[in-house]
Amino acid sequence: MDDNLAFQEDAEPAGRGLGSMTDFVLSLGAYEGPIDVLLTLARDQKVDLKHISILALAEQYVRFVETAQQLQLEIAADYLVMAAWLAYLKSKLLLPPQDNGDQPSAEEMAEALKFQLLRLEAMQQAGRNLFALPIAGINFFRRGMEEDLPVTLRPVYDVSLYDLLKAYASQHRDKAVTALEIEPFDLCSIDDAIERLRTMLPGVPDWTTMFDFLPRGIRQPLMRRSAVSTTLIAALELVRMGKADIRQDGLFSPIFLKPANRVEVAND
Repeated sequence: MDDNLAFQEDAEPAGRGLGSMTDFVLSLGAYEGPIDVLLTLARDQKVDLKHISILALAEQYVRFVETAQQLQLEIAADYLVMAAWLAYLKSKLLLPPQDNGDQPSAEEMAEALKFQLLRLEAMQQAGRNLFALPIAGINFFRRGMEEDLPVTLRPVYDVSLYDLLKAYASQHRDKAVTALEIEPFDLCSIDDAIERLRTMLPGVPDWTTMFDFLPRGIRQPLMRRSAVSTTLIAALELVRMGKADIRQDGLFSPIFLKPANRVEVAND
């Protein structure tokens, strides 16, 4: 076999561009049989099915089968049988009437074909009418049947200002810490103040303001107030013990301290 032979494409199928007949053949898969094709061809005559021409119908069907063969479509045996039967019916209609005994005449066979076409058309119309009826769940709904329709919820709030504030407070109350934790403070103690006064008082010759007995280097206000209060309490405690004297000349005037003029203070 020569490898240099040029590739030859298949010849273009005959019958392409035949117009409506070609489109009709391409829809062959939608037909249920040759009788369905006959009904479609009969409708093309634009007349009542009771008055169709059987001869014209036979010619249309034969052209249909020939076109299908030219388009290289597989034609089922029942389509070919129908074509042969129509050719036989056409020949009987064209010949003079003959007495065939018990066999039906050509006119009777033509009427039987018309009856089959009318019955098929009635069945198709009944099917279309059936599917055109309202469908439950789509066109109508029975009582208590869920409609399966989209539901859009639009909340509408009808509250007063008091209700809004109450709800706002409730949210914050639920989120707030229930246990109160106080941060410990580094304050002066009374014991340290008493010990400091016991150390400093013996070296004081005369009345000295209480602020001179405060710790040095205190800058924080809270720490200074703590030192003042603890020093005052410590001074009163030493006065009670008889180891110091305290004096204040007037309301809100400075407080003075000095060692007590007692024997036990001197001995200390």
